[in-house]
Amino acid sequence: MWWFKRQNGIAQSTLEQLGSLESELLERLWALGEVSVRDLHGEFASRLAYTTIMTTLDRLYKKGVLNRRKSGNAYLYAARFTPEEHREHMAQHLIGMFLREQESRAVLSCFVDVVTEADREMLDQLDQLVKAKRRALRQPEQKQSEQKQKRSADR
Repeated sequence: MWWFKRQNGIAQSTLEQLGSLESELLERLWALGEVSVRDLHGEFASRLAYTTIMTTLDRLYKKGVLNRRKSGNAYLYAARFTPEEHREHMAQHLIGMFLREQESRAVLSCFVDVVTEADREMLDQLDQLVKAKRRALRQPEQKQSEQKQKRSADR
């Protein structure tokens, strides 16, 4: 499993690979919500030491994967992002990596082929997304053009 290293909610250019234990604990946090080390240890006591869970959660917190807050003498940990956000960030990063390569046209062509084979309806959705993005990108240009025309008319 991969995860974006984040600071202040902004994706950084680096990815951190999560180990199997980190991934397993993150999955449990998604299922349970906010928990303490003691809560998680109760589930993993038969095979993991309390300090192992504590250290692993601290590492995930430092990687920007978890939030934590102080509650008495303990910390409560929660996943910073939903599983859906995680998948979206991972997909954005991986596609971005491929598109930065020399043969980005080949990557796009392959992507369209795979989408078409998987589901023709998905190809239509992709087309709609591209059109919507183009409209959104044109709007600032149109506003700038209108403002220039207005300034010219005012002179």
